[in-house]
Amino acid sequence: MRGINEAALLKRGRETICREGKNVLGMGDSLGEGFVRCCRAILESSGRVALTGMGKSGLVAKKISATLASTGTPSFYLHPADAVHGDMGMITPADIVIALSNSGESGEIVNILPVIKRIGALLIGMTGRENSTLASYSDILVPVHTDGEACPLGLAPTTSTTCQLAMGDAISLAVMEAREFTKDQYAVFHPGGALGKRLLLTVGDIMRTDDSVAAVKRDTKVRDVLFAITEANAGAALVLEDDGSLAGIITDGDIRRALTVSEENLHARAEKVMSPSPVVISPEKLATEALRKMESNGRKIGEMPVISEGKPVGVICLKDLLSVGIV
Repeated sequence: MRGINEAALLKRGRETICREGKNVLGMGDSLGEGFVRCCRAILESSGRVALTGMGKSGLVAKKISATLASTGTPSFYLHPADAVHGDMGMITPADIVIALSNSGESGEIVNILPVIKRIGALLIGMTGRENSTLASYSDILVPVHTDGEACPLGLAPTTSTTCQLAMGDAISLAVMEAREFTKDQYAVFHPGGALGKRLLLTVGDIMRTDDSVAAVKRDTKVRDVLFAITEANAGAALVLEDDGSLAGIITDGDIRRALTVSEENLHARAEKVMSPSPVVISPEKLATEALRKMESNGRKIGEMPVISEGKPVGVICLKDLLSVGIV
């Protein structure tokens, strides 16, 4: 291997990106009837969308299938080599099969085309050659034309797979928009992701309750409030009226500041040190709303009382919001 030529590396990188970008933009300008028929078929289908492809096209097919599934269209990937050994049983007449092959002549894809037709599933071909075997079998053809691969040898699938991926995204998002797919629906399919947590988790899902909440009365001595906070492993204590309603909140910071003024405050009543009108929230509110309230009050609040029917039912903590990925 010759010495590394940094200028040559940059040149090849730029040429690759420019060539692929040019082809993707050209494909966007040429979208037409095949694209519309493909999207309409997916929207009108009562079945699932199976994606299939071999090699690099197979990898792209997997990604397109994942994007469809996450945006409201039931979808799965079918490996063409496995399909001829029993996996064709995954396809039903109600399903749609989108087959990816730049040449339209990939042996494994060509082998399953007659079976797809026999089952009765709708076949959509995504290929760069409109006179190929795949194109001839397809009920709907979505052309993906390129001016050749960006690979300097003209061999490695590069431009073709980039354009396939862009076409898959275009189909997925056009269908998603036509379905009027919402953020809430997206979150249902992504409950473990950051977006899902922000859109689904409520205060009631995260708040601390029972022994994890420090609660005292107005006449509780500050010293005992400190013990209650420590025992609950909390950062604040709720101060309650005799009827169980919220009188205020006293944080460990409030106690430290009171002791800075006078050590005698250790024996003062909680009501002397508490904040009488704390920011509160209800358990059905989204956790993101709790975060907004905590951060929009001039200073960051560490713990906030959760109120239901006029009485506290728990405490929402900033560090718990952080631990579940809301912050």
